[in-house]
Amino acid sequence: MASACTIKDRERSLGVVITGGSKGLGYALASGFLAAGDRVVLCGRNRQGVEDALHSLRLAVPGGAVYGIACDVGERSAGTLLADFAVSRLGRVDRWINNAGTAGLLKRPLWELDGEDIRETCSTNLSGTIVMCAEAVRVMQRQPSTKKPCYHIFNMGFSPVGAALSRSAVPHKASKRGVAEVTHFLSGELKAAGVTSIGVHELSPALVLTELLLRDATESAGRFLRVIAEKPEKVAAVLVPKIRAIEGRNRRLRYEPLAKTFFRIFMGLPRIL
Repeated sequence: MASACTIKDRERSLGVVITGGSKGLGYALASGFLAAGDRVVLCGRNRQGVEDALHSLRLAVPGGAVYGIACDVGERSAGTLLADFAVSRLGRVDRWINNAGTAGLLKRPLWELDGEDIRETCSTNLSGTIVMCAEAVRVMQRQPSTKKPCYHIFNMGFSPVGAALSRSAVPHKASKRGVAEVTHFLSGELKAAGVTSIGVHELSPALVLTELLLRDATESAGRFLRVIAEKPEKVAAVLVPKIRAIEGRNRRLRYEPLAKTFFRIFMGLPRIL
């Protein structure tokens, strides 16, 4: 049976924060939440990109309450900047989705990567997620307390299987595995501290067809990825209802069962080879 908190969530407009929301899956998620009647704050590194995304979303969902700010989650001040902006626009933050991430510029062995590329990948994916989680918890702790989780944080990390399947470079796989551990440890800390209002969850969108996925891919790899990866809009259409209806303290939300992902990969291979 759904908790009272979840029932209320389905009946009212949620305040949603999405990092990396100006394009790709983040943009598609923002569009999905707006269509459901929620209020959205998104951020992105590029100011013009954020403005373009806001313009497009307002055209797609007339009357939708969407706000944006340019900030880089890998920078020291980004967490406070985004949190203050979100509270000023939304009032209450019900869902915080740490979607911003990078796979790095090149998919090459570690010793062939530039040091700055390594640093940026790790700071965006791992440090950025940690900082954003801290800010999200601070915001949510200032909101009315509940006996069951009503406020939820979502991180996109790699499972051991996901990391093994990824063709990305070591900094991406290592930092994304770290994100999965952040989710696990933060949930434990909240439980130990007696914080009952906040849930922290793993969000697994599977393979999403974005610029990030195709970057530095060979011609054959690109063809393969275009066959097996899903469009952001399709993934968001599945994940948004699940995120809105989430219950519990620490769960994993998947776009599809892992077995189905393996099946799509297997079926895609004969078309490429």
